[in-house]
Amino acid sequence: MKNQYDVLVIGGGPAGALAARTAVEKGLSALLVEKRPAIGAPVRCAEGLGKEALAEFMEPDERWISAEMTGAGIVAPDGFEMRLLSAMAGSKVGYILDRKFFDRELVWQAADAGADISVKTRASAPILVDGVVKGAQIEYCGQVSNVKADVVIAADGVESKFSRWCGIDTTVPVREIMSGMQYVMTDIDIDPHATIFYLGNEVAPEGYLWIFPKGDRAANVGIGISGRKSGEGHRAKDYLNRFVKKTFPNGKTIECIVGGVSVCRPLECTVGDGLVLVGDAARVVDPLTGGGIYNSMFTGRLAATVAAECIAKGDVSKKALMAYDKSWRASKMGKTIERNYLIKEYLIKQPDEKLNAIIHSVAKMNLKEFSTISLIKEIIRVNPKLLVDLGALAASLR
Repeated sequence: MKNQYDVLVIGGGPAGALAARTAVEKGLSALLVEKRPAIGAPVRCAEGLGKEALAEFMEPDERWISAEMTGAGIVAPDGFEMRLLSAMAGSKVGYILDRKFFDRELVWQAADAGADISVKTRASAPILVDGVVKGAQIEYCGQVSNVKADVVIAADGVESKFSRWCGIDTTVPVREIMSGMQYVMTDIDIDPHATIFYLGNEVAPEGYLWIFPKGDRAANVGIGISGRKSGEGHRAKDYLNRFVKKTFPNGKTIECIVGGVSVCRPLECTVGDGLVLVGDAARVVDPLTGGGIYNSMFTGRLAATVAAECIAKGDVSKKALMAYDKSWRASKMGKTIERNYLIKEYLIKQPDEKLNAIIHSVAKMNLKEFSTISLIKEIIRVNPKLLVDLGALAASLR
């Protein structure tokens, strides 16, 4: 680890790894620091990623793919299940990753490309000169040093501490943070090639419960509920434990994971002078599903690309780095986040009876291709009264 780099990346998840790799591929020097002693652990993710999404960045590798999905199911509050086969589900099916290996592979690729990597290394404070981020104070094995950089890329997760120290309010409102818990379970009867989602206020209030297969008789079984619905006796773990006891009474839990995911709109601005926010730190998680692997990789790569352009021009001001902010918002990913936020805000307000009606009506549809937008368009066509309920969303889909 040197004391001067073109780019300093804080966080070793998919966003940070893609940022570091892209930076060196663009001819920059880069250091990635990760506060945990090992990349990829603990896993706070259901680990699902669409095939088309993965193909934008790399080829699949059986070493970090736990299962391949060919279908999906949505279970209504009344227990009715709508099944989507691969021909209909499209990019919504794909792979269940093993993030412990997948994340390490991404960081290994960054290292092989030429980035320096330092684990168990914490960025404890920004280096600020007249309000401009010029690097960070780094703590490693009890030693503190200053690492200067032209651009710092914050990839340190939800409610990014580093960004907050730089003056950006990254606090997520309680109602818009998903309180989550997940078990890795074995010896359970499941469809090993289908992801299943459960909806309903009795099952997962203002959220959903999922089963993501990890093999023939193993799966990630988890839940995410609205933070404002969480409290004594009705926390995420309470809903999940009731479901597991009823559905998999003889299953064995070999791992337990807890964490929070933002399901709000992204930050109003994701750059500062000498600073770029990516992945969960920028709140670019899909508000409807809570998924963030693809969005993290997309913003990580884009951030390093823009950083390289700005460094080459000798201008890393907020104004110059805004090219990153504008680009991701104008992208398909950015538009999907806004659309899915509106869908999420609509769905969480619906009683179970309305959710039952919607899912039953969808099951009767003949969709040639499944996607969130095609699904919503068809729901509106079948249920024209929803035009009023969905308001601005419905107008944007016309």
